[in-house]
Amino acid sequence: MSEKKKVVLAFSGGLDTSFCVKYLSEDKGYEVHSVLVDTGGFSDEELKAIEARAYSLGVKSHATISKTAAYYDECIKYLIFGNILKNNTYPLSVSAERIFQAIAAAEFAKEIGAAAIAHGSTGAGNDQVRFDMAFRIIMPEAEIITPIRDMRLSREAEIEYLKSKGVDQEWHKAAYSINKGLWGTSVGGKETLTSNNYLPESAFPTQVSKTEAERVTLGFEKGELCSLNGEAMSAVEVIQKLTEIAAPFGIGRDIHVGDTIIGIKGRVGFEAAAPLVIIKAHHTLEKHVLSEQQLYWKEQLANWYGSLLHKGQFMEPVMRNIETFLADTQAHVSGLVHIHLAPYRFHVEGIESNYDLMSSVFGSYGEMNNAWTGDDVRGFAKVASNQVMIYQKISELNQ
Repeated sequence: MSEKKKVVLAFSGGLDTSFCVKYLSEDKGYEVHSVLVDTGGFSDEELKAIEARAYSLGVKSHATISKTAAYYDECIKYLIFGNILKNNTYPLSVSAERIFQAIAAAEFAKEIGAAAIAHGSTGAGNDQVRFDMAFRIIMPEAEIITPIRDMRLSREAEIEYLKSKGVDQEWHKAAYSINKGLWGTSVGGKETLTSNNYLPESAFPTQVSKTEAERVTLGFEKGELCSLNGEAMSAVEVIQKLTEIAAPFGIGRDIHVGDTIIGIKGRVGFEAAAPLVIIKAHHTLEKHVLSEQQLYWKEQLANWYGSLLHKGQFMEPVMRNIETFLADTQAHVSGLVHIHLAPYRFHVEGIESNYDLMSSVFGSYGEMNNAWTGDDVRGFAKVASNQVMIYQKISELNQ
């Protein structure tokens, strides 16, 4: 009897990867080793339940790899430094974490000597490209297996297949595809396949339970989160605790519409209370402490960074170059930001920073000037307007 071919499956415990376990092990005869890469989206109880589910489906072994700290250090902090929102809306919740999950899965496959790596992506979204690219870069010699993409299976077909294999679960929960991580949760369903329907309240993972407004204060040190409401803690802890505080207000919900890697328009719902509050707070602090040119060039490079990350190009060397620039701009981004939270909305009240360029020592906008005179401004305005004045005069002479 020949030895079974060893395949590593990037496993989430959801419908797609459950299908892959059964199909690869029972229909194709592979020895399936599942690996779940945690990027901050699972509790200990959930991880144990997913492991039990993997074994009940028939995997040879199951591993859980925690990448939450690395995910923040190597990616999320740069999304904050750049105030990155895809199409001015989406904090790249899934786009960012997928590449870390893919890299970790490929490294695990290499470690155990697998001949193939599998994932449960469909053929219509971005994740198939992100996983394929990471697998090819990390382990180009491995075969990439994608049953759902190759067989063009619908959600209904997957459910029927699993039922035929005796798999029992609450199938109504499969109506929505939910991907939860440290930097937000994506929600996909029948409504997001249309251009006009919004997700129902029940589709969002966190239901609205807070009605009384709250005030929170975020502390930043050189652009990185360092405290919440005066209590010092790690950036990861701030993100987690702020999510617990803000999500029950219904803050951070929206639907993102964007261009997929494969060239079609895509629509996905998301719940990202902490990311949206943090990015707004960080950006407000930056507007007080950075120069006009710093803000301008940060925005250009940050948009580029976010676009490349979205397209699965995290390992492209230029990403390290952009990160170096973004990190260098954060030397003065330290201080406190006060935020007002209320049902379905929030706003930044103000900031406190030793680097605040609104210092009254030099003047107050629209009120007093202490570092220049009226004659200084007259001379400046005259010189600054010279070229356009000459252009207008020449135009008039040649009419």
